[in-house]
Amino acid sequence: MQNQRTRQITNGALMAAVFTVLLAVSVYIPIFSVITMFFLVLPIAWYSANYPWKPSVLFSAAALFLSFIIGGILAVPIALLYIPFGLMIGYSIHYKKSKLYMFIGSSIVMLLSVMLQYLATIWLFGINVIEEYITASKATFTNGGNWMERLGGTEEQIEEYNETVSDMLMTMETMMPTLIVLSVFVVVWIHLLINLPILKRFGIAVPKFPPFADMKLPKSVLWYYLIVLLISLLSDLEQGTIVYLAFMNATMLLQMLLFLQGISFYHFYIKQEGWPKWVTVLVTVLALPLQAFTIIVGIVDLGFDIRGWVKKAHDFKGK
Repeated sequence: MQNQRTRQITNGALMAAVFTVLLAVSVYIPIFSVITMFFLVLPIAWYSANYPWKPSVLFSAAALFLSFIIGGILAVPIALLYIPFGLMIGYSIHYKKSKLYMFIGSSIVMLLSVMLQYLATIWLFGINVIEEYITASKATFTNGGNWMERLGGTEEQIEEYNETVSDMLMTMETMMPTLIVLSVFVVVWIHLLINLPILKRFGIAVPKFPPFADMKLPKSVLWYYLIVLLISLLSDLEQGTIVYLAFMNATMLLQMLLFLQGISFYHFYIKQEGWPKWVTVLVTVLALPLQAFTIIVGIVDLGFDIRGWVKKAHDFKGK
């Protein structure tokens, strides 16, 4: 028992040191931060995968304290972003959760961390990062219009440019919440893609995703999409209002889910037919320009048991 506790403390000190070094490199040597940032979750995830939540929380508090001592105030926001993320990965592994649970849970934890830091930045410093970004984008496009005028662009061309830019900026501003959510999910997926194989090398049993071809969203997603679509079509939502923003972002997120469901059905059908892998790659690439059709396929796949029909047809053909 004493040896186990000593090993736990020793491993905690070692992993905290590794995390602190990676964080210091990320803060003080920006050129290497592109690489080191992807491994910051590794020591946290390793420790919390091997030990229960209580020592893992104490270890995380020690890592946060060391981050402040070594990296100063600049290191704290990064540590507060990656420590909960790493804890969620380790928790999922230690308590034998599925990889989907790990992915969704880690994405939610990362998203909450980003949102809390965003609100803290506004409250403490009065800086709204999103508004600053949109303002800078407007200024850049305005300069583009001025350069077009100086280079002899016609009044019609400049007017068309301004209208296009205005529509694009409005769309970007409206869809910013969805873009942030999707960005967080992509970042989490990349981190898992990099770090889980390394954890496996260290002898930790990491979970696997079920085959993408077997993915089936809950039918409630279809009902949510139909409700949001009907309300958007039947109601005169005023552009720029909170209700408008909520429905537009909900529509985009649900369409993304149904798009993935449609691609999953393509993969399922190709797998049933026994076609080569290059067909799967080709169909996935072609699904992007055929997004509207793929969403319809996803809706049909959720609403009707067409996978069952495909299986029966394939079994009948095999006989």
